[in-house]
Amino acid sequence: MDFGIKGKGALVMSSSRGLGFAIASALAAEGVNVVLTGRSEENLKINAKAINARGQGQAFYKSADLMDSDAMGPLVAFANEQLGQVDILINNTGGPPPGRMVDADQAAFAKHFNAMVLRVAEVTQLVLPEMRAQKWGRVITVGSSGVVQPIPNLGLSNAIRSALVGWSKSLSNDLAGEGITVNMLVPGRIHTDRVDELDEAASKRTGKTLDETRAASRATIPAGRYGTIEEFGAVAAFLASTQASYVTGSVIRCDGGSIKSV
Repeated sequence: MDFGIKGKGALVMSSSRGLGFAIASALAAEGVNVVLTGRSEENLKINAKAINARGQGQAFYKSADLMDSDAMGPLVAFANEQLGQVDILINNTGGPPPGRMVDADQAAFAKHFNAMVLRVAEVTQLVLPEMRAQKWGRVITVGSSGVVQPIPNLGLSNAIRSALVGWSKSLSNDLAGEGITVNMLVPGRIHTDRVDELDEAASKRTGKTLDETRAASRATIPAGRYGTIEEFGAVAAFLASTQASYVTGSVIRCDGGSIKSV
């Protein structure tokens, strides 16, 4: 299927690895030109080279840290310079360290809220004027299954990412009549470095081997396995497509059925 987005420009946040890079790759495969960003310039350079070697959408990169309150303006300016304008925004962030909500450090709470919510809102506000002017745009925010079904020992993540659900839905209502869709995409157990880190933390906490921990995790997933980053990227690419123009204000799950609620 031709998604009708060839030649569009996308800014993909936190795309130096994992889900962000998966989405950037999937968009580039549709002929979208992408700007990669994250803290690791070395990883960004490698990822951009890999995308460009495929000869479809072109990739550019600029390092930026979501903890830096002054980073978003220069980043969006760079994206506009390379892409012409940002038609597709992928809001993606890293997550806070695991831990119980009752043990949460308030300074850490504020620090990660700034990076995971305020920076997302800021970068979105910076790209919206061009989207509104052309009456077309896609804003996709990557969340976590914890916004639907809180994940044990990920208290800060559950709380902080849940704030984005209300923000995303409210923004979608404001923009639906202007040809701009706003959705959240929530992964279940997609096999990334972050999931490996969480499995290792769970293994240490429970005293189980890593293999036992992973087997127990897979047993909770109706699909019986972790998802691939390619599967996740494909869902994001569809949400960015012209065909998805009537999908907005939604929380889309890519979780192998692991979320228990309907």
